[in-house]
Amino acid sequence: MKTLLSIAGALLLLASPTFAASKTVTLAVPGMNCSACPITVKKALTKVAGVSKVDVDLDKRQATVTFDDAKTTVAALTKATTDAGYPSSVKEK
Repeated sequence: MKTLLSIAGALLLLASPTFAASKTVTLAVPGMNCSACPITVKKALTKVAGVSKVDVDLDKRQATVTFDDAKTTVAALTKATTDAGYPSSVKEK
């Protein structure tokens, strides 16, 4: 009986949801000026741990990033684009 309860408890812990929040931020990336730029920016952002989605818009010169705030920060995202040669900042609404 104890073994069965232990197994049930372990399964419950594995099935429980995590409490990290998914956040979305839009970054202004003014240095993008050719069709290859969004590819580089997207690649840099998707390598950041915790990033789940990246949409890059060349015409608007921005990147919209969805990420797990328990695994990364906006500062890490802007650092990733800067390190790739495209400095960015949080876009004001």
